[in-house]
Amino acid sequence: MTIASARKTEPQKRAGQPMHALVLGTLSFVFGIGLWWLATSSGLSILPSPPAVATRFVEVLLSGQLLHDAGASLARVLTGFALGVLVAVPVGFLMGWYKTARGLIDPWIQFFRVVPPLAIIPLAIVTMGIDETPKIFVIFLAAFLSSVVATYQGVISVDKTYINAARVLGASDGVIFTKVVIPASTPFILVGFRIGLGAAWATVVAAELIAAQSGLGFRMQQAQLYYDLPTIFVSLIMIGVLGLIMDRIVVWADTHLTSWQERM
Repeated sequence: MTIASARKTEPQKRAGQPMHALVLGTLSFVFGIGLWWLATSSGLSILPSPPAVATRFVEVLLSGQLLHDAGASLARVLTGFALGVLVAVPVGFLMGWYKTARGLIDPWIQFFRVVPPLAIIPLAIVTMGIDETPKIFVIFLAAFLSSVVATYQGVISVDKTYINAARVLGASDGVIFTKVVIPASTPFILVGFRIGLGAAWATVVAAELIAAQSGLGFRMQQAQLYYDLPTIFVSLIMIGVLGLIMDRIVVWADTHLTSWQERM
């Protein structure tokens, strides 16, 4: 195969990858649902069957309850996550670019990173009340810690050869930072975003379990009191679907922002 023919086949391979992933994902989903249905219909599991969950899903959807709870949880996640990454990215760049800032900030980052955000929920409720502020704060903290570490790691992982080559060509520190460091750090930052999204959803559900009057976590807590397993499953599935959609958006952004990066 010549170099020219290899270059022609590469875009074709990339075009076929999304369809291949979609087919595999669909097969995996169908297989998982089939195993779930088989386990419940054979009496091997006390979990509700897929038809029972689907029926409850339609009921709470038509009543407006599901959309209300999903909207409340989604608003909290988006607000806390957006605030977290807006603060984390500049702090991560600061830590990675300046050793003095790294020495001052890194101990605090590592200290709070080993303290689960869930452990801060009671303190946040006591000091901030039971409205939206403590929920958004703990989500902010979870997203911030994941994103700041990823950003910092991205900056210090930039190949020094690129930086030295830019300096030899006369580039200033500002040009090196914007043209070399930021693009090279972008894959790390987006990985941090994906991790931060998962942490944000885990945190919001825990916060809603403790103090909330709406949200998917609150609805699961209420359903647990009445042993309403189908409603619990509906909330779990909704969390998974929303989280998956948000993750795919970040993956799409990663694909377009880092198209220069070689991928398998």
